[in-house]
Amino acid sequence: MILTSRLAALFSLLLLLLPASAQAQVETHHLSNGLEIVVIPDHRAPVVTHMVWYRIGAADEPAGKSGIAHYLEHLMFKGTDEIPEGQFSQIVAANGGTDNAFTSYDYTAYFQRIAADRLPLVMQMEADRMTDLIISEEVWVPERAVILEERRSRVASNPSAIMSEQRNAALYLNHPYGTPIIGWEHEMSSLTRQDALDFYARYYAPNNAILIVAGDVTLDEVVALAEENFGPLPPSDTIHARVRPQEPVAVAARRLTYEDPRVQQPYVMRSYLAQERDAGAQEDAAALTILAQLLGGGPTSVLNRALVVEQEIAVSAGAFYNGTSLDSTSFGIYAVPAANIELSQAEAALDIALEQFMLDGPDEQHLERIKVQVRAAEIFARDSQEGLARAFGAALTSGLTVQDVLNWPAALEAVTTQDVMRVAEQVLDLRQSVTAELRGLAPTEAFQ
Repeated sequence: MILTSRLAALFSLLLLLLPASAQAQVETHHLSNGLEIVVIPDHRAPVVTHMVWYRIGAADEPAGKSGIAHYLEHLMFKGTDEIPEGQFSQIVAANGGTDNAFTSYDYTAYFQRIAADRLPLVMQMEADRMTDLIISEEVWVPERAVILEERRSRVASNPSAIMSEQRNAALYLNHPYGTPIIGWEHEMSSLTRQDALDFYARYYAPNNAILIVAGDVTLDEVVALAEENFGPLPPSDTIHARVRPQEPVAVAARRLTYEDPRVQQPYVMRSYLAQERDAGAQEDAAALTILAQLLGGGPTSVLNRALVVEQEIAVSAGAFYNGTSLDSTSFGIYAVPAANIELSQAEAALDIALEQFMLDGPDEQHLERIKVQVRAAEIFARDSQEGLARAFGAALTSGLTVQDVLNWPAALEAVTTQDVMRVAEQVLDLRQSVTAELRGLAPTEAFQ
């Protein structure tokens, strides 16, 4: 086909135009205490992104202690035996850098972006708080109030966030992915200083961490600094394989409705249990990534074309999938109905569009366009120093390898029509789904 040939030529041109950093060699090393090191050289500017990723997240929390991983993330900024209380970020800022942290289901990560000559400083600070964190009596209660307020502002005040929590809880009957990362409020309220100390002592150790440095450095420089700062830290004997409760075989579709007078734009969303990316076996995840784009990745996607352009039954329709997950993830579709269109009509239109797609399969030219767009986006994302470091960190803490990350664009390129239809048959099964409706509610109805 002429179009396919042109797309292939365009992609080859994109590869030639990519900055060298996008294809930079990734180098690795392990310290004797178990710390994994990943270095991504990028010498275009004298800056570095320094990250420490822990293989511990919200899905690893003890029962009844939801939110403890995120709570400890906050407390990690309070102080150590060497860093005065509350001074961690101030020291980084005083040296011209920025820092932050984030918690997910599968990992907790801390990072600084700073001038390359300040790398020894931030690495020393990060190593210090890996084992010498101080949680004083004066800070743990106020910080617990902070995370509770964060939950109130981000979740309780947002009907879409409330519905998202309920949808996840319904999708995962047994797996801890059904518990919010930030935690359930009633359990967060009872978290104690000792809970945080116990979680810290058990999981924060060099043999449960990955050091990632991207920027104006070499592997030898990073290894030398890591040996000096992290090398003396002892490994923990409490780190074990991450074995979590798994989902039973799905046998019944689930539905939920959340009504809230604050809802301005109702919508219907369906989530299906789906395969994650696995080390050495990313083919299904690559096909699901392409399937999500075919169904809902833009104006020419199947759902947008059917519901928005042709039928004018929705103002937006799409699909989503992210396979970077230690355990089974989800695949989703949604529709935001147009004015005066019922959610039931939008859902019926979604189902009809899916049924037609399963009968016809993807348009070959559309598939080729999607593959070019997705793979180009993946490769261009590698030109971001911080984005590249995050991609490797999220993958490695989710059970993937460096080679898996490097092979991912090729896995996307290899996806065929047969692959797309095979994973669509596996995943788009109502028995392993939750269909959720977010509805508005007249203020007078709310108090009846």
